[in-house]
Amino acid sequence: MPERTLVTGALGCVGAWTVKALLDDGEDPVGYDLGEDDSRLRLILDERERGRVTLVPGDVTDGDALGRALDEHEITCLVHLAALQVPFCRADPIRGARVNVVGTVVVFEAVKQRQNRISGLAYASTTAVYNASDPSPAPESGGTSPTTHYGVYKLANEGTARIFWDDEGVASIGIRPYIVYGPGRDQGMTSGPTLAMAAAARGEPFEIGYGGTAQYDYAPDVGRAFVLAARAATDGAHVANFPGEPSTMEEVVAAIEAVAPQAAGKITWTDERLPFPDSLDSELLERLVGALPRTQLIAGFRQTVDHFRLRS
Repeated sequence: MPERTLVTGALGCVGAWTVKALLDDGEDPVGYDLGEDDSRLRLILDERERGRVTLVPGDVTDGDALGRALDEHEITCLVHLAALQVPFCRADPIRGARVNVVGTVVVFEAVKQRQNRISGLAYASTTAVYNASDPSPAPESGGTSPTTHYGVYKLANEGTARIFWDDEGVASIGIRPYIVYGPGRDQGMTSGPTLAMAAAARGEPFEIGYGGTAQYDYAPDVGRAFVLAARAATDGAHVANFPGEPSTMEEVVAAIEAVAPQAAGKITWTDERLPFPDSLDSELLERLVGALPRTQLIAGFRQTVDHFRLRS
């Protein structure tokens, strides 16, 4: 049976870049998403690529609908990215828990029932499982006291993955990205640098809503990592940090100005620091999945600004 991957949350930023990575590998992926806004896919994929993607409208908390999609399209790997981000979980914690926690249990249960066909499962955790008092670099063993509903929900998902492996033999790899940037990253508490790059491409000012040092992950690299993780998840319930590039906000803004000189002096930021460690230990993921692309900050920013200019 040929390999075919389903991506939940395919209309999000990382979802769209995961779909792109699958297309680059010659797969015709299936996207599963409750939303209707395909603007990120249109931003990232050309018309020919979009024609190879099957989009199935569906709620990740609906096990019957998800099961039908997995069976009708003979899915062999699954990348689970569907989730509500920090601001949405803060605004509606009950809905956030339903989507982020119950939805993840539904995904694992669906895979458990199809282990004879679905050989790999990767899912998105987050750096938000840590808090600002955790050591930096933060250990890959993970955090224990998140400071947001979102982080608590994702920490619960890591526990769900462990129990499904221990009790049912469902293997998985969870990945904790930090600040994901690149085309398509247009919402969430850490979307500011990408929104600043979009503004710079238009020659407009922008204020990023946080400062300090954090780790930056180029969205196409993250999408590729999820594809590799889904294929490598054959045993255990592993959770690994994504190996991004730690940078100060001064370095981030300087990189934006370097690739978009017309933005010089127009990009500002606040002094508020993110409630996470400055950087993460991140050796495990490549041991699990093999070599990963590692796009340097200046190259990733240049490619992002160029992409916005071409698609504007």
